[in-house]
Amino acid sequence: MNVSMILDMAADGFGDRVVIGPARDGLTPVRLRELAAGGARLVRAAHADAIVYLATNGPAFAVAQFAAARAGVPLVPVNYRLGEEQLDTLLANHPHALAISTPDQDAALRRAGLSVYGPAAWLAQAAANADGGFELAPPPDAPAVLIYTSGTTSAPKGVVLRHHNLVSYVLGTVEFAAAEPAEAALMSVPPYHIAAVSNVLTNLYAGRRALTLDQFTPEGWLALVREQRITHAMVVPTMLARIMDTDGLDRSVPALRSLAYGGARMPVRVIETALRAWPAVDFVNAYGLTETSSTISVLGPTEHRAAVASDDLVVRARLGSAGLPVPGIEIEVRDVSGELLGAGETGQIWVRGEQVSGEYAGQGSAVDERGFFHTRDQGRLDADGYLHIEGRADDTIIRGAENIAPAEIEDVLLRHPDVLDAVVVGVPDEEWGQRIEAVVVARDGAEADAGALRAAVRGTLRGSKTPDRITYWTELPRTVTGKLIRRDIVAALTAPGNETKGQP
Repeated sequence: MNVSMILDMAADGFGDRVVIGPARDGLTPVRLRELAAGGARLVRAAHADAIVYLATNGPAFAVAQFAAARAGVPLVPVNYRLGEEQLDTLLANHPHALAISTPDQDAALRRAGLSVYGPAAWLAQAAANADGGFELAPPPDAPAVLIYTSGTTSAPKGVVLRHHNLVSYVLGTVEFAAAEPAEAALMSVPPYHIAAVSNVLTNLYAGRRALTLDQFTPEGWLALVREQRITHAMVVPTMLARIMDTDGLDRSVPALRSLAYGGARMPVRVIETALRAWPAVDFVNAYGLTETSSTISVLGPTEHRAAVASDDLVVRARLGSAGLPVPGIEIEVRDVSGELLGAGETGQIWVRGEQVSGEYAGQGSAVDERGFFHTRDQGRLDADGYLHIEGRADDTIIRGAENIAPAEIEDVLLRHPDVLDAVVVGVPDEEWGQRIEAVVVARDGAEADAGALRAAVRGTLRGSKTPDRITYWTELPRTVTGKLIRRDIVAALTAPGNETKGQP
């Protein structure tokens, strides 16, 4: 199968149901298929070999995704927040693409010499060319999407997702036409994130109407959830934290049944608060990567409720886990030499399955001889197979001869009532190789005493994991999906003049 066949199945199975946009004037699968065919003709007429999408989320993105599939070219969603130099470098990789972009990016696209449509013009021209008949679909091994990684620790790389990767993910995680007619999903991530790509496919396959929110605010998110009677939503942890931590909000969500979260680590304090605020909502933690076509493990609603209600420390600890592998996925934890580790032992997370690409543009496949891909995340599997993520391998602090995962120190800091946000990094040190430094964002009106915070870490973990220094900032640098940009944090902490600033 290929991505186009998902659209064909929806059009043939429930073609008159609105699946994209507001209920009153959104797109049905039949109309989406017509627009995709019209968009594919525009691609072919321009002799383009890709569609570069450089705009916010919305119906134009869904049409672009299926038009690319119909035309047999990859969709390349690009981060519209990139700086001029980064954007020019990325666009230089696609000199023969057709582009869909907002006006503020026109200069970069002109420099790249690309044919450009605005989102509204793209939809209008796709409609004008939707005159019956459909383009031939590409083979399953053709590239469907090329997504550039966020580059929080290194330069962005183009991840190649082929049709069979994406289709395998959809078929393994969603039941066809399973959604009730009134169900509606709200996506709050940008189109250059894998969750945006995968959710277009999964919601369409399920028959669930999908909406997007371009600019997140807690008030705007809650208002849209109520107005559109959203039943399913997906947020990143920083969004849920703002919804829960902002005073004076009307948090009523009468139609909401399910809330998925992912993209970054969720502080246990935040999810515990949300579970108390919305006891009738099913919470789902989805862990995945761009290279794996989205989710590879899930902590479901039952596990969330059991963890909060249990006095068993092992069961409670699962609230901070990424759950169990989805169907078709195998997960291994290995040491640095490649040997398998047992239950409870921390090491490198490797994953295998049809949905796993592990392929980079211009670099080829990164899977090993057994088909496993190294996620570059550190973690462990408990005795019952639950996956616990302990951070990126690149984030590990090596202090003396000890490897220290920042995540466990961050968890202690984030549980302190005076702390709103926190990050722990390793910075160069002549004696120890690296020393541990924490940056803390205090709650409004809170003192967040550094001595008390260091004592909390020392009392929970041990002395060697206590931050050598705690610095206070008003906010932490994050990507739009909530991932900490650790390289910026380390650079700021080690900049001339800052080496001792913030010392407790």
